[in-house]
Amino acid sequence: MKWRKTMGMLLMCVLLVTVAACGGKEAAPTEQQGATGSDQTNQGSGTALKDVKVVLDWTPNTNHTGLYAAVDQGFYKAAGLNVEIVQPGAGGADTMVASGEVPFGVSYQESVTQARTQDVPLVSIAAVIQHNTSGFAAPVDRKIKSPKDFEGKTYGGWGSPVEEAVMQSIMEGEGADVSKVKKINMGDADFFTAVKRDIDFAWIFYAWTGIEAELRGEPIDMLYVKDYAKALDYYTPVLVTNEQTIQKDPELVKAFLKATSEGYQYAIDHPEEAANILIKAVPDLDKELVLASQKWLSPKYKDDAPRWGEQKEEVWKNYTDWMFSKKLLDKEIDVTKAYTNEFLPQ
Repeated sequence: MKWRKTMGMLLMCVLLVTVAACGGKEAAPTEQQGATGSDQTNQGSGTALKDVKVVLDWTPNTNHTGLYAAVDQGFYKAAGLNVEIVQPGAGGADTMVASGEVPFGVSYQESVTQARTQDVPLVSIAAVIQHNTSGFAAPVDRKIKSPKDFEGKTYGGWGSPVEEAVMQSIMEGEGADVSKVKKINMGDADFFTAVKRDIDFAWIFYAWTGIEAELRGEPIDMLYVKDYAKALDYYTPVLVTNEQTIQKDPELVKAFLKATSEGYQYAIDHPEEAANILIKAVPDLDKELVLASQKWLSPKYKDDAPRWGEQKEEVWKNYTDWMFSKKLLDKEIDVTKAYTNEFLPQ
């Protein structure tokens, strides 16, 4: 299955904190299949729909279900928008949004933070998931029950300085030494291939690889990074726009987020139906995996937040300070300019 490998590559893109390309541009279903141009109308009011594109960070998956639900259920149309979901081109999603090629995209807190240090005008406008669902995973027979158990084991990664910095942070809390971990490059191998071949553990997103492990009957021990360091409970993924769009068309941002929040609320309330919407839109995905992943992830979109999409200054500051302390940033940033809750529906 193609997506098993792309989830590993997605995590690589996150860890490298880069705006590099992650795939070819590929259109996904719009509100009005086969319709182009700005002459689409809202049948209820007769008013023209505004054409809008939103670019994904990677291959469609359950992080994106709310977007597809908003298309399928007509929430964008009701907001006066004809939304097309596309995959990133050669410049990557962040570059496409920052340059104004598209007004909205899917990114990550770490990518936005890095972009802001380079004066790239990205702004996070909503947290797709409230808490970090990634962590280090190992087959249960490796007996990795805590970060201290990383010592003497082999980690499969992609050579990013972020990986070792995170590992060091959570190991230090237990008096463990990150230098005692052997690190190798996984290349394009997926988690299940790599742990049978030459590694003991890797960094995964539980919503996909962890759920797949359950379905395969291959139990794993999962150490969520957020459970070991408060600063590592950051927002991943987020929805982004650029400063120019906010300044020139705030009503567009508001309308887009209203409909998008309705799409994610639909996925929260109806995980099975939402999974089927994603499967219908992207039939190449593994149906059983999408359904199981959606059931696991849907409650985590909003979690303990007062509303879907809400972001906290504390979360932005904690992670930015951590990145700077680990020399992963060239300079500090004003986190209040990196995100906003202004356009979320009340």
